Formats: sequence, C-alpha cells, structure tokens
Amino acid sequence: MSARAISEASGKRLLNCQLEANCGAAVCRFASVTSETDWDKLAAENAWLNSEKLVVKPDQLIKRRGKLGLIKVNANFAEVKAWVIERMGRNQQIGKANGKLRRFIIEPFLPHKQEEESYVCIYSVRDKDIILFHHEGGVDIGDVDSKASKLDVEIQEKMEVNEELVKSSLLGKLTGNKDLVAKFVTALYKQYVALHFTYLEINPIVITSGKVYILDLAAKLDATADFVCRGKWGDVEYPPPFGRDAYPEEAYIADIDAKTGASLKLTILNASGRIWTMVAGGGASVVYSDTICALGGSSELANYGEYSGAPSEQQTYDYAKTILSMMTREKHSDGKVLIIGGGIANFTNIAATFKGIVRSLEEYQVAIKEHSIKIFVRRAGPNYQEGLRVMREVGQNLGIPLFVFGPETHMTAIVGMALGKRDVPTQLPSKEATTANFLLPGSAGKSGAADTPKASPTPVVTNTTESSSTGSLFSKTTRAIIWGLQTKAVQGMMDFDYVCGREQPSVACMVYPMSPGDSKQNFYWGHKEVLVPIYKSMADAMAAFPDVDVLISFASLRSAYDSTLECLEFKQIRTIAIIAEGIPENYTRKLIKEADKKNVTIIGPATVGGVKPGCFKIGNTGGMMDNILHSKLYRPGNVAYVSRSGGMSNELNNMISQTTNGVYEGVAIGGDRYPCSTFMDHLLRYQDNSEVGMLVLLGEVGGTEEYQVCEAIKSGVFTKPIVAWCIGTCADMFATDVQFGHAGASAGASEETASAKNKALAEAGAEVPTSFDELGEKIGEVYRKLVIAGTIVPKAELPPPPVPMDYNWARELGLIRKPASFMTSICDERGQELLYAGIPITEVFKQDMGIGGVLSLLWFQRRLPPYACKFLEMCLMITADHGPAVSGAHNTIVCARAGKDLVSSLVSGLLTIGDRFGGALDGAAAQFTEAFDSGLIANDFVNKAKKEGVLIMGIGHRVKSLNNPDMRVVVISEYAKEHFPCTPLLDYAREVEQITTKKKPNLILNVDGCIALCFVDLLRHSGFFTKDEAENIIKTGSLNGLFVLGRSIGFIGHFLDQKRLKQGLYRHPWDDISYVLPEINQ
Repeated sequence: MSARAISEASGKRLLNCQLEANCGAAVCRFASVTSETDWDKLAAENAWLNSEKLVVKPDQLIKRRGKLGLIKVNANFAEVKAWVIERMGRNQQIGKANGKLRRFIIEPFLPHKQEEESYVCIYSVRDKDIILFHHEGGVDIGDVDSKASKLDVEIQEKMEVNEELVKSSLLGKLTGNKDLVAKFVTALYKQYVALHFTYLEINPIVITSGKVYILDLAAKLDATADFVCRGKWGDVEYPPPFGRDAYPEEAYIADIDAKTGASLKLTILNASGRIWTMVAGGGASVVYSDTICALGGSSELANYGEYSGAPSEQQTYDYAKTILSMMTREKHSDGKVLIIGGGIANFTNIAATFKGIVRSLEEYQVAIKEHSIKIFVRRAGPNYQEGLRVMREVGQNLGIPLFVFGPETHMTAIVGMALGKRDVPTQLPSKEATTANFLLPGSAGKSGAADTPKASPTPVVTNTTESSSTGSLFSKTTRAIIWGLQTKAVQGMMDFDYVCGREQPSVACMVYPMSPGDSKQNFYWGHKEVLVPIYKSMADAMAAFPDVDVLISFASLRSAYDSTLECLEFKQIRTIAIIAEGIPENYTRKLIKEADKKNVTIIGPATVGGVKPGCFKIGNTGGMMDNILHSKLYRPGNVAYVSRSGGMSNELNNMISQTTNGVYEGVAIGGDRYPCSTFMDHLLRYQDNSEVGMLVLLGEVGGTEEYQVCEAIKSGVFTKPIVAWCIGTCADMFATDVQFGHAGASAGASEETASAKNKALAEAGAEVPTSFDELGEKIGEVYRKLVIAGTIVPKAELPPPPVPMDYNWARELGLIRKPASFMTSICDERGQELLYAGIPITEVFKQDMGIGGVLSLLWFQRRLPPYACKFLEMCLMITADHGPAVSGAHNTIVCARAGKDLVSSLVSGLLTIGDRFGGALDGAAAQFTEAFDSGLIANDFVNKAKKEGVLIMGIGHRVKSLNNPDMRVVVISEYAKEHFPCTPLLDYAREVEQITTKKKPNLILNVDGCIALCFVDLLRHSGFFTKDEAENIIKTGSLNGLFVLGRSIGFIGHFLDQKRLKQGLYRHPWDDISYVLPEINQ
C-alpha cells in the first residue's frame, strides 16, 4: 500500500523539520497526549502549556472535528487536562464508525480574525499535482473544489513552482500579504514533493503578524518511499482509521512484511467475529471479502489480510499462528470458520507454503477443537496437488473438520460452504491427468469449453497466432531481454515457448549489472540445453540483439526506476514490464510521462505481467506448465482480458478456458495507484484486433479509470461485448476505511467504490454479473451468444508437445528418486533455522552450550554433560599454542612473511602435524588402550615397547621433566580426577610414567598423552557412549582433531602477529646451516 494517512502531529513535525527557515511559516508548537501521558512531565517539557491559552483536539484521522464538537479552544492547561481526561477512552460515534478517543494534540490558541484564515491543499493524480488555494478557510468553507483557485503542476523531472506563478494562479482574491503567502506555498510544495506526500491539506492557515500559522492539518505519505525518505521522515507511525484499534498482531505482521520480499498484510476488523480468512494474493483477498459480505457475513468478518510473493515456511507459520492465536481467544456460540483461500498461484510453491500452515494447525489442534473451528481450503498453482494432499492428511490426523479443494472448484465456492449457503460436496471432481509441468498421456485432447454451441458457417473471427493489429505488443517472434538473474522465470518462459511451437526462445539474453562480467547461463529448450548470454551492461545487450523490442525487469523496487529510465533510452524497446512492487508513486508518474513521450508501453509496476497464448508470456505469468496446459494457454482463443491483479489473472485464465475457447491475450496492469498502462490502453488494442471476439475487464475499488471505459462504451468506441466486474464491493459494508492488498485498492471518494463502478459499467452497457461468483457464468453466456451468431468460430483442439519436467521439480513432487551423492547427519541448513545435530542454533545460544557443546553436537551427535563440554574447551585452550619454535608455527610464520594469505599460511602449519608433532593423541590412545585392555601391567608394557623398538606415544618432552613439570598436564589431569566418573587409563599412564622417568626425567606423560587418555576415560565411563562407539571415535582420528582445532587458533595468531609487525621475507641465516657437500674428484 502506498498513500497512508499520518497523524496531525507527525505532519507538523515533518514540516517543522523540513520547511525552509525563511519561508514565512511559524513553527508549529504542539504536544501529543495519550492515556499513558505524564501530565506534569508534559508541562515541564513544554513551558508554554502553562503560560498560554490552548487548543486541544483528537489526533486520530477524524475529519470535521470542529463540526463534531471535538475541539476545545481558548482554554488554560487545567481546563484542557480536564477536557481530555473526560474524553480519553470514551466511545465516539462518527458516521458509521464507533471508536474510542485515545490520542489528542494540544497547541497554543492563536487569536485571529476570520478574514485572516485561508485554505490550501495539495494532492496528486496520475499526470500532475494539483494545488488548491482559497482566500477563505475554516470549518464553513463548504465545497472547496468549486470555490478554490487551482494550479496544475505537470509531471516533470523537477517538480516545482515559483512565487510569481503561485501569486498569479492562486492568490488573486487574497487581500492579505500575497508575497508572504506565495513564499509559503512555494516552500510547502517543495517539501510536498521532497517528502513524497500524496495529500496535504491545511485548513485553515492563518496569515497574521507577518507569519503563516498552520492550524489544522491532514496528510498522507507515499509509504513506498520509505527507502528514499527515511532520513527525513524519521520514525513515522501510520495510525489506523478512527473506529479500528491498532492491534499488536497487526504490527507484528507488518514487521515481518517489512523484512521480506514477500507480501504479508493483516487488518483486524472485528476480533470477536466468527469468520476469519487467510488468503493468498492481493486481488484474491479482496474477492473473498466481497463474497463473505455478499453472503451476509460482513458483521462477522474478523479480519482482512493476504500473504503472497512466495513467503517462506517460517513466514506462513508466523502468519497462520497469529490468526489462530486471535481466533482462539474467545469462543463463539456458532463456532468459527477459517477460510484458507487463493487463486491459482503463478510461482509460489503451494506445498512449501502449506508446510507453515500445517505446523500452526498442529500446534493449535486442541484449541481448534475447543472453539469448534471449521477450516475450508481452496488453492491451486505450482505443486498444489502435494499441498492439498498434505492438508487433507492433516485434517484426518488431527481429527479436525478440514475441507480441501483445488482448481476444479470455483475460487469462492468455499465461502458459501463455510457460511452454510452451499452444500459441501462429498466427492471430489475428477482431475485432469496433468502434474507439475508435464503433460501425461491421454490429457491432451480434452477441450476447455464444455457444451460449446455449433457456429454458423461464416466466421467473423479467425483463430491464428499473429495479430493483424498494429497495436499488438507481442507475436510469435517477439524476443525479450530479462533484467535480473531470474533463472526460474526464464526457464518458465522457454518452456512456454517450446509448448507453443515457437521456432526460437523468446529470451534473447539477461542483464545483470552486479555480475563480475559477461557470461552465459545454461537453460533447456525442450530436451536440449542452450546457453543464454548474461551482460553486465544494458547497452551491450541491446547492441548484441537489435531485434529485441521487449524488456522484462525484475529489478528491485530501489533500482527499477533508474534501470527503466536507462532502458527507455534505447529506441528498439517498445514494451517494458516492471515486476517490482513498492516503487514510489513520484517515480512511477515520471516513468509514465517518459514512456508516453517515447511511445513505449509499460506494463506494471507491481504486476506479474501478461500472456499472449501461443506467442509470448512475461516472466512467471500463467504459472507453471500444468496450469498453462490446463488453461489452454499454449494456443490462442478469442477472449482478451485486462486485470489489475496478477494473481487473479491466472484465475481468469482458468475461468475463461472453462467457459470459452480460451484467452487471446491477457494483461495484469498492476496493483499500484498509477499503473503505467491503463485499462483503456489495452482494451483499445483488443477492440482494434480482429481476432478478439469479446473483452473482459476485472477492475477494483479505488481510482476512476473504469469510468473512462463507461464513456467509451457509451460513445461507441467499444463495439465488442465487454464483461466487467470490479472487486472490492465489501468496502461499502465496513465501518472504517480498509486499505486492501493493492496500493491502489482504496476508495478516496464515493465514485471510487467498486459498487459505484459496477453500477456505472452496467448502465453504460457492459455485461456485469451480480457477483464475482457469477463472473465465469457471465463470460460463458456472452461467449455462447457470439458462437451462435457466428462471430466466433472455435477450432478443433490440437495437442501441445510434451515438455520434459525439470529434475528438481520432479523430485519435489516425489515422482523420481535417486541415491544422494552425499550423506550428512550432523547439520541441516535447509530449513528456516540452522540445525546442529537436530538442535536449532537459537537453542544452542539459549542454553549457553558454548564451544564445547557445539563440538559435542557436531563431532559426537549428542549433548554431553557440562563437565565434558568444559573438558573439550580446556583441550582447545591448552593446545592453542606452544610458541613460535615448533614446526607448525614456524611454517606458518615463514609463509606469512613470504606474503601468503591467511589460509595458505595456516595450511602450511597444519601439514606438519603428525606422529612427531601434535599428532600423537590418536597414537597414544590406541597404544595405551591396547596395553590396558590386554591386561599388561605398566612395567610389562614398557618392556614390550622397548623389545619391539617402538616409542610409547604420549610419553616424553623436549623441555619439560619431573623437575620442570608441564602445567598443561597438571591442569588437565587434576580436572579429570575431580570431575570424571573414573580415570583408569590416566592412572595407568601415571604408572608408566613412574617407570620411564627412572630412565630419563623428561620421559614424562606429555600433554598429547594426557589429553588422549583422559578423553578415552571420558568416552568409556561418562555413560554417553557405548564401547563400540568409543572405539570407533578413537579409530577415526577424533582425538587428533582436538589438537588440529586448538592449534589452528595459535597458527592464526602467529600469522596476524607477523602481519601486524610487518615482518619481511624470511631467509634462514647461513651460520645456522651446516653445509656438507660430497667430495667429488674433478
């Protein structure tokens, strides 16, 4: 959503901060009050409260507060406080809305004359900004549109006005200081543009004492401009409309929405209601709300919301959990219903998103039963079969009433079922033999339109793939450049091309400025692999493919504007599709102006695109191959449609394919307030195309573009039948304004309501059904009349070629299996949270497991007791370093001084680890364990080693001795003796040490041997390992791993030390080398 109302306090704060100091505006002094306000502190922070007369009023987006008696003027602080306390939290009826007064704004009272009041308002429309000014202001201003002077500011690169223009256009009737007001209005408009306001009304402004005072203010900001204006805006709150309280759950979902590329919206309408929805798609969410209200459920509708844009499993879990938590707070005498609905998705993996919903249902199983909640599901799109199967199983396993339907059921049929207006079918309709993107044998010859009447012999419309209209955007030879590395969308386009019988792929190349350089990416063309170029520069891509005339932009909302402007510089481009949602309206309006100037058609922003069956599709339009085949999009029909909603375009494809001979072309212009191309742009193209027999328009609440269609029908511009419906009729039944999923789906005036537009379309001559439920029937009815009249002559159905299924998708559907190349049992990064041996990473930190705990999970796949984890950490600390003289550290230092990088230097040190240096842990463990287990006493073990001529691993040290003990060994052995259940191997090693030190005092138990034998004692006697597991751990080198891991810390330290000291290349001195050369006679 874009245009969002802000509080009066927020608007005045912004103007205080951003208006130029010399613009003539007085600083707005105000103080905000809520139920939590400390009045004494407020007075201390705003000294003027106790020294001046005051004005107080609610600050909750309430219009005409003066006429409603909601303003207290010329009062002292005590009177204001009493007035506010009396009304705080009190119910107030305003129109249809009933709400509580919760926030007030206090300002100094400004004594002035009536003739010093004026009115100013700035608002934006598609092609301009409009500044209104009236020399009279206040509550009795009346019909300002007919009274006020008007200045239109056309869209241009730099939106601005000057003082002379303001004076000549707006201030003709002003008797006060025109220079002052002109300066103020000029500065005000400058900030209106800079701060991305969409509406700013001040009534009145008071011109007195050489200043302009801003009294009452109402404003809206373009919320999509947050990334542009965050530094200027600061923290801006968007309060709910009066009559609807803000819920923390709404803020929670809004916070998730702000952190993801998906779309998650939630508005609580009636927390006590029995009808709850969880709908996928902005357009679909409106349709479901319409249907609920049309069937008499408006008073029980609890929420409005939507989730779309392929949210993750965790996000859908959070969303569903939030809804279920609110549903189960209080019981309803009639029980409750949850409608999990949606249209046919374009690219969202239905099964994947349903996993999150399933988790939440399992979590709330008991509460669902206690509150008598029935759940109705209707969904379709990629992998919907698996998603619906899982949902049915969940209902059975949990024992909850859960009814599941797919695309064979009308999208909103489940609403009638949920409200008891329609019977729930006991048997599911048979499904066509398609799955994912593969056409199964026996399904190709079925026709999409049932019971098609026979036509008269003379057709007016033919059924070919090439348009004779000069206004056609796409043909069977259209080629496109894709902006962004959207490999899935590109492969989908190429599969569509292949099934349509195109001679070459529609994707010529991709452009990605963030790539390191030009490259190529492999894709499939049928069974064959092809390479598609990727260019870093758009200019290089255009030069390489001069035949391309379409650009499909998957640029982000931050870069879409600049990249589209760049594209418009290339004359070869005739059509651009902008997929991104959330582009600031000022940017979009400039794109419209530039595109009109260059005669380029832009589809979007905030769209999935469009499709011309048999010819070309934009990105993910039409969904995956199963839906393309099901909706007969591989060949053209004779019905052309235009919609705002991308998700609903797929539903239209399905609807039209079932009731007619199919779609000729369909475009989703996008859900923003100002789509770059309009309904009229595309309907006029369809009207001029001889191959289009009828038109379908799916409009929505908000905007007035549908009225242009009405006028065109009345004036005879459209001669072909138009079936039209505007979604959003439910808005009339809500007590408060609701911003629906699309940015443009909000009525600012009565004529912008869906009901008013549907009525106007019907009166103009369009075919308008009574509800969305009947839209398909109306389309079929009009189509059959055209067939009987001979206007449309259906052709025999031809089967499309089968398209091979991608391996990854086939595996996702469970159609194939293949042995894995790797197996792992210690870590899983695939889900929403990293798992160490099955334990989420957040739990690792919550339970403060430390490094020892992580080692226990990743090395041994179990939670070891705290004393064992501490022992592991002690081993790492003790083995971390032993000075620069040892071979590993020496190698690391030499490499570092040779200019090698950290990894290379570290590896050079690690490669010295072996039996002679640091690698004695495994050897000591094996040697001592074998001797101990065989029953050899210490003396016999020493004698046996001597006889066999082998060294006893873990015994001996170059420097340390009995007289100079190794404190590392002391620390480890003392810890083991104190904390381990028992230490038989450590005790055995001490007995061996007593014997070996009699020969030489330095033949002591060294740190390698001590760690190794203590570790074996831990494995054998902690109770966490079986004997076989303990033996296997010793044999696999785990003990040496402790030394390697610990000593890596020291090696890295030596590397960093050498770099810090800036040591140069090391060369070993000659005097430390003994040169012994052979004497060879010459």
